[in-house]
Amino acid sequence: MLDVLDPSAVRRWSRLCADSLGRASKEIDALNVFPVPDGDTGTNLHLTLLSAAEAVDALPVDAGRDLTWQTLARGALLGARGNSGVIVSQAIRGLADVLRQAQGRGADLRDGLVRAAEQARAAVVRPVEGTVLSVLSAVAQAVRDAPDDLAEVARRAAQAARDALRHTPEQLDVLARNGVVDAGAAGLTIMLESLAEVVDEAYADRHEVPAPSGRPVSEGPDPDEGDTPGYEVMYLLEGDVIDPLKDALDALGDSVVIVGGDGLWNVHVHTDDAGAAVEAGLAVGRPYRIRITFLGGRTHEPTRERGVVTVAAGDGLAELFRQSGAVVVRREPGSSATLASLVAAIREAGREVAVLPNDSGVRAVAMAAAEIAREEGITVSVLPTRASVQGLAALAVHDPMRRFDDDVVAMTDAAAHTRHGHVWVADREVMTSAGLCRPGEVLGVVDGDAALIGRSLEEVALRVADAMLSSSSELVTLVSGAEPGEALAGAVRGHLEATRPDLSVEVYAGGQGGYPLLLGVE
Repeated sequence: MLDVLDPSAVRRWSRLCADSLGRASKEIDALNVFPVPDGDTGTNLHLTLLSAAEAVDALPVDAGRDLTWQTLARGALLGARGNSGVIVSQAIRGLADVLRQAQGRGADLRDGLVRAAEQARAAVVRPVEGTVLSVLSAVAQAVRDAPDDLAEVARRAAQAARDALRHTPEQLDVLARNGVVDAGAAGLTIMLESLAEVVDEAYADRHEVPAPSGRPVSEGPDPDEGDTPGYEVMYLLEGDVIDPLKDALDALGDSVVIVGGDGLWNVHVHTDDAGAAVEAGLAVGRPYRIRITFLGGRTHEPTRERGVVTVAAGDGLAELFRQSGAVVVRREPGSSATLASLVAAIREAGREVAVLPNDSGVRAVAMAAAEIAREEGITVSVLPTRASVQGLAALAVHDPMRRFDDDVVAMTDAAAHTRHGHVWVADREVMTSAGLCRPGEVLGVVDGDAALIGRSLEEVALRVADAMLSSSSELVTLVSGAEPGEALAGAVRGHLEATRPDLSVEVYAGGQGGYPLLLGVE
């Protein structure tokens, strides 16, 4: 019997949780009818705790309390899956917030369990009773007056969880109608019984999951519960301002849970508009590791077999892409394409779709759009095109008669072998790797890096073109923007014809604002 929940015990607990949930995952999946009957709560909890256990296992054997609890909480946060997994990860964070700075005695575990219940409930925008939140509250209530004895606190927590689990059907009608207890609460109960087992080896429990009654579990939404939302959207978010995101997601759907802290959050929502849910994250920070799971609702049947979607920042560029057979999404210079427009374009393009973002800032939105489309059965590949001239190069080798994977490889290769540059007249003071660029000065950029600063558009454009060339260069593409782009492209073309007659030079009217000239070299 342990007197202190030390780092070694935390390791054993995290591993026992992962193993026990792995063995019980199918039984817990069978209980899953709320918030949607998608039958994956047990699997999600197992993956959440497996992520936490593996993070702790990777620590040095002499890691202290602070690092061990921090790592456990972060591992759970990064690996959290599904509604219950996200809530449980926040409960673990509550425990860690107390126990990382404490000795790990009975009173510390008691305070940690109270904090876990409080933080988990605060993370859910619209708490529902009869769920894992109710069980956490019951546990917190049961241990408040427990003596300062670690084993006694752990035993009380496990017993309170088991008792509260049995009462969940009395609190949530959908559970009673289907003859089941709450799936997430069943997983949490196993975790607390595992804790009691680690602390007090005399604690006898085989982590049995209450079986459903003889009544059938729903295979679709309950008629009294409204329509099943179309998607489960989850992503990690780097950001600091979370309240506006809670409000935005609450307006878009339900089961909104946002957990984490210190600038890193795990976001969960069920919604019909997956694109808007991701865009809400983009408005307050940087979402990544986006997972979108189709839950039900309407699907979209593609009308074509193969297609390309490309993003364009000018009318002329858009027309060039259309002439090459692409579905075009327009954006304004300095802004990104919207997620909704990209999703719609992918659906229009076909069953197998290559997406050309043509800008580093558009790529994250394109990846999110691809995730949504994949859930609808569309095969999507987002190519790493960072400039419009790379998109033009990729489209030039696109062959719809090739196998899709081979076509993607060929387009990617063409884009990768295309150097890109542009010139820009500064409208504000900007510090660059080439030095301070003042308003009115001209900045020349090569392959995304500031290369030189000058006062003449033509001088800088010529120097950028020369800097991009090598002895193996064969083709130069010039895309003129708004005035004086056409004259500028003509000057660069004349310079290249005089100095490098071995080159082929193609000039297009792109019409893009902001950048008088775009350059590509293959």
